[in-house]
Amino acid sequence: MFEGFTRTVIETGGARIVTVHGGNGPPVLLMHGNPFTHVSWHRVAPVLAKDFTVVCTDLRGYGDSSKPEPVADHANYSFRAMAQDNVEVMANLGFTRFAAAGHDRGGRVLHRMCLDHPDKVTRAAIIDIVPTHHLLNHVSRAWGLFSWHWFFMAQPYDLPERLMLADPEFYLRRKLSKGPDGMAFFAPEAFAEYLRCFKNPATVRGMCEDYRATFGVDLAMDTADFAAGRRIGCPVLLLWGATGGVGRNHQPLAIWHDYASNIVGAEALPCGHYVPEECSMATAAALRAFFTA
Repeated sequence: MFEGFTRTVIETGGARIVTVHGGNGPPVLLMHGNPFTHVSWHRVAPVLAKDFTVVCTDLRGYGDSSKPEPVADHANYSFRAMAQDNVEVMANLGFTRFAAAGHDRGGRVLHRMCLDHPDKVTRAAIIDIVPTHHLLNHVSRAWGLFSWHWFFMAQPYDLPERLMLADPEFYLRRKLSKGPDGMAFFAPEAFAEYLRCFKNPATVRGMCEDYRATFGVDLAMDTADFAAGRRIGCPVLLLWGATGGVGRNHQPLAIWHDYASNIVGAEALPCGHYVPEECSMATAAALRAFFTA
């Protein structure tokens, strides 16, 4: 995976971020979701690297990036902290402005990045999410049952950590097998990497801290921005899986109009939630077209 890419660890103001980068051309940042690492882009990144300089990171708390000691309000695992990490990674590589894509948690990091650093992000591709602010203010029975891990992982330390680590492989397989295709689309070497990282207690705590921040400081930031009418200003592409939770339970384009002022594309791809790995070639094609526009 990632043949021809360079792997490095970049120090930011608050974490050490594992980074792989490769290719030539305008810079593109790719950010992964839960419970993954940069490896979730292993089919997409090489395709984009033919036209762009592609940068993939492990978010703080995930993969082999560092796991800072949590603070009382979980703010050092907020989307703001993760966005700042990635802006600093890009600056370290010499990129002051760049296009970006984020899937799942990475999409939420990208949403925050566009609000906190509007001068940095030239184009934003947000994959298979609706905004956190909307989601947590419109909780439905169907969404709660399907996305149970949100409420489970946000419980106080160390209840979810103990239960998840009691049988890490069982938990990981169960979480990733929600769709009708199970785990058939995951490359064995990719899943092995996810499991390796997930067996680390510090990683599991980092993931839980991410969700604890979501229900507290992240929601507070989003609520303040929404009340002030702040929206993403750069061109936005929305992608989602037609058969995933977002595609079945929401109307992504209608919802995002309240949070982004320049949506230039929206497409439901024939897959579930794990879009970069279920529909990798269609994802790469859509991102390439968007980033070259």
